[in-house]
Amino acid sequence: MSSESRHVPVMLQRCLDLLAPALERPGAVVVDCTLGLGGHSEALLARFPGARLVALDRDKEALRLSGERLAPYGDRATLVHAVYDELPDVLERLGVARVQGVLFDLGVSSMQLDEADRGFAYAQDAPLDMRMDQTTGVSAAEVLNTYPPGDLVRILRAYGEEKQAKRIVAAVVREREREPFTNSARLVELIRDALPQAAKRTGGNPAKRTFQALRIEVNGELSVLERAVPAAVAALAVGGRIAVLSYQSLEDRLVKQVLTAGAASTAPPGLPVVPERYQPRLKLLTRGAELPSEEEVATNRRAAPARLRAAERVREDVG
Repeated sequence: MSSESRHVPVMLQRCLDLLAPALERPGAVVVDCTLGLGGHSEALLARFPGARLVALDRDKEALRLSGERLAPYGDRATLVHAVYDELPDVLERLGVARVQGVLFDLGVSSMQLDEADRGFAYAQDAPLDMRMDQTTGVSAAEVLNTYPPGDLVRILRAYGEEKQAKRIVAAVVREREREPFTNSARLVELIRDALPQAAKRTGGNPAKRTFQALRIEVNGELSVLERAVPAAVAALAVGGRIAVLSYQSLEDRLVKQVLTAGAASTAPPGLPVVPERYQPRLKLLTRGAELPSEEEVATNRRAAPARLRAAERVREDVG
């Protein structure tokens, strides 16, 4: 299956429209921090013929497939094997001081969900891996088999917002002593058996929250995002714009905190005139988080949980 046919970029037109005023400038540089299968990147290059793209991904297979897809754009596209919190280092290596646009499309790429052997999807049996970069780090199976029960409960609660974390972990600990976990189907079955009936009736697949929690832990997603969004804002030139697509409340909350803090005055209360160094650095471009249209969700179910936030850099930092 080609990368184009299996990847429908989420809220694509809205992302392009939000970034357009910054990217229509001659010599604009736009960073796609989450290249994936290259759908957003391809559209950026096509819509803004004067722009140069720098695209990051930690997944080597995604880089290979996207490289084929973006080859017609030649040296306008620079693809880099990196996690998105490495953005400042990547830009420094490329000699890029400031950028005009940054796009994040968070969550798991279509390829990672669709390829069974990656172990991201709970709907099919697969090795419990979940690493976005399969050359480094611990797998989901290692987390399940080796983490102390208290740590597993914390992860399921914090990253999966799983109310039944204790019950699930008790079952995991009991089962892993009998035989270590290797595949996803056994974990899905264990979760189904561990949950009370009432908990199974709401919120889709009962394994969803546990799988999300394991994926975030394995890939350090929230700690990476915590560093990456402020770094992206810092990399923006004045007039530059950032757009972020989140797929779960923890990510969206984190993005909201960074952007709203940047859009707030830091002046002590009661100043008759606010000096420039206290003025907001950002202007919010979305009212709260924007949601995909019903039409888009009907044609692309993976768009359903998407939340889009965007902001414009309105001034430099003043010491």
